[in-house]
Amino acid sequence: MTIKEVSERYGVSQDTLRYYEKAGLVPEVTRTAGGIRDYQPDDLGWLELALCMRSAGLPVSGIVEYRKLFQQGESTIPQRLKLLTDQREELLSMKNQIEQTLERLNYKISVYERATKTGILSWDEEEKCSGDCDG
Repeated sequence: MTIKEVSERYGVSQDTLRYYEKAGLVPEVTRTAGGIRDYQPDDLGWLELALCMRSAGLPVSGIVEYRKLFQQGESTIPQRLKLLTDQREELLSMKNQIEQTLERLNYKISVYERATKTGILSWDEEEKCSGDCDG
């Protein structure tokens, strides 16, 4: 596949694809005899992994480290496992923070919705609002 086709397929710019290669997130992409990138299934596999890990919040350096460990072979399985489990823990922490924020936002929305119906803005003291429920 050409870089244009890959860009369209995965919804990332051609510049991003070049950057991922240059930064080492993906190994050097297969090229034609004329030097044009010609993405093969293995290249796409690495790209899919990089995109997945980026969307999971893994920094570029972490993805590069994972790729290098993978290429060193099975002896690096414990290090790869730790890298992935550490990232999972970070994502779970972020998820918990988002859930708490949503709970608070939903509470505020419900108070304002009730106020638009009744004409009275009243904060329920039983709800936990970290001290700033009055606005």
